[in-house]
Amino acid sequence: MIKLPETGFLRLKQIIGDPTVNPPIPPLIPVSKSTWWAGIKAGIYPKQVRLSKRSIGWRVEDIRALMERLGVAWVENAA
Repeated sequence: MIKLPETGFLRLKQIIGDPTVNPPIPPLIPVSKSTWWAGIKAGIYPKQVRLSKRSIGWRVEDIRALMERLGVAWVENAA
């Protein structure tokens, strides 16, 4: 079970996963990077937030709402 914080930001690899790192990061939304960016452009996925000059992320609240809309029900809040 994957736990998300109440508030904060997620980076792209935390959302779409990364099996190449050790330990592997499981995807919250199992899509490719190009599908994710195309979905943002089409308005399917939430827009990113600039965290610094060279860093972007997504609000946890936006990702949680997306997962609920897509029917991903196995996420619970971090305790």
